[in-house]
Amino acid sequence: MRGDIEWGTIPGLVRWSAERYAETEAVVEGRTRISYAELGVRVERAAAACLANGVRAGDRVAVWAPNSLDWMVAALGAVSAGAVLVPLNTRFKGTEAADVLRRSGTRLLFVTGTFLGTSYVASLRRAAAEGDGGGPLPGLPALEQVVVLSDDAPADFWTWKDFLASGEGVGTAEVRARADRVAGEWPSDIVFTSGTTGRPKGAVITHTQTLRAYGIWTDLAGLRQGDRYLIVNPFFHTFGYKAGVIACLMRGATMIPQPVFNVDTVLANVASERVSVLPGPPTLHQSLLDHASRDKHDLSALRLVVTGAAVVPLRLVERLRGELGVETVLTAYGLSEASGVVTMCRRGDDPTVIASTSGRAIPGTEVRVDAPPGRPGEVLVRGFHVMRGYYEDEAATAEALTEDGWLRTGDVGVLDAAGNLRITDRLKDMFIVGGFNAYPAEIEQRLGLHPDVADVAVIGVPDPRLGEVGKAYVVRRPGAVSTADDLIAWARREMANYKVPRSVEFVTALPRNAGGKVVKGELRSP
Repeated sequence: MRGDIEWGTIPGLVRWSAERYAETEAVVEGRTRISYAELGVRVERAAAACLANGVRAGDRVAVWAPNSLDWMVAALGAVSAGAVLVPLNTRFKGTEAADVLRRSGTRLLFVTGTFLGTSYVASLRRAAAEGDGGGPLPGLPALEQVVVLSDDAPADFWTWKDFLASGEGVGTAEVRARADRVAGEWPSDIVFTSGTTGRPKGAVITHTQTLRAYGIWTDLAGLRQGDRYLIVNPFFHTFGYKAGVIACLMRGATMIPQPVFNVDTVLANVASERVSVLPGPPTLHQSLLDHASRDKHDLSALRLVVTGAAVVPLRLVERLRGELGVETVLTAYGLSEASGVVTMCRRGDDPTVIASTSGRAIPGTEVRVDAPPGRPGEVLVRGFHVMRGYYEDEAATAEALTEDGWLRTGDVGVLDAAGNLRITDRLKDMFIVGGFNAYPAEIEQRLGLHPDVADVAVIGVPDPRLGEVGKAYVVRRPGAVSTADDLIAWARREMANYKVPRSVEFVTALPRNAGGKVVKGELRSP
């Protein structure tokens, strides 16, 4: 339990890493290069601004922005002020982001300016234009302040520079005193993840759970000081924030955040920055291997790949080792409700084990399958890292957690004789689009709002590039004339791109059982 002893809390980890790895390069972002000591100063400055603007211990502070140095500083600064971090998915539309902000009672929001051609500020304004709130967004009454991570911001929002300047009257001693009051059992973050009802649920995870889990993760993965880690996995996900930022803080690895997955940029970064660690979904590594210009880049520094979130072909493992000379390729399985990590392969495992399973339970964790040995059943998890519960959702918490502490994952898997877990299906019908979890019930709920849709069911279907994509089966309302292209175009305006069905098939009725539930097995069969 080294994490409990050495670091105590995430603010404690930030200060510890700033002292231990002071001169080590912490973050590389374009021409900006800062040391761990400099990162510590920036985080304390952000924490001071949070204190100056009334952030109290336990307040929820959200970040809605792509991977960047500013994301790290804002998030770690807020957590150092005792706040609970609420990371928002950058693929969210304004309505989706507003819903999470409203239900979490977020008081302070850090938001990007324009990203991928979209003004996040404008989309949020539209989504929260109506209401009786007294803050900058009437539809979000708890939200008191919005900081735009940019040099420009609307008159009633902060710019990042002005926000940081507002904390200049708060001294280092006051900032550290607040950080020292943070306790390990306090919530460190609330990660909202959609469920079968389509309503996002926030998994509450503590400082101690995070530190212990990712202390183990770094040990099993073999992350070490001197590693150069390209973080393509989004920070709003535990794979990016905790297996990325938190893990690097623990080991003194250099963080190179990349805001969008683009294989040309990945190749350029790996070569120019001598990247040694590159976790990500299988699609990332497959794209890297198959790129026409791969041989023009020096990828020889790569030594560690951790992947998961989808089936990993044995050929992919063999190619990473053989063609790129990657020393360690590992697969893992986790979910937000269990701090993002449940099982991992071990260094030295046979390639067939790495490709066909997600490895064995991490130390301090129990994994069982609700079925006879060797047969598929629901995967259940119990251990130190299982969430406290869903934020302000007792019913959903009671459904997910048994009285004796087991977490019902909703995933179907098989355990082999050595304890390796193989995920075979998803009770919740979730499918994975290029590494992003897509939940049919949530998509169905949104599509059902279209005036021409009488009934709808969504399933995941294979896709050569993204792994899986959504397909919608739609029953039109009488007299409706919307085409498949019309519905897809509408969906693109209403939901994150990875949720949008790539195809629509119109049917006269959906197959249902005697209980009225859609029989999706019939939709999946040829």
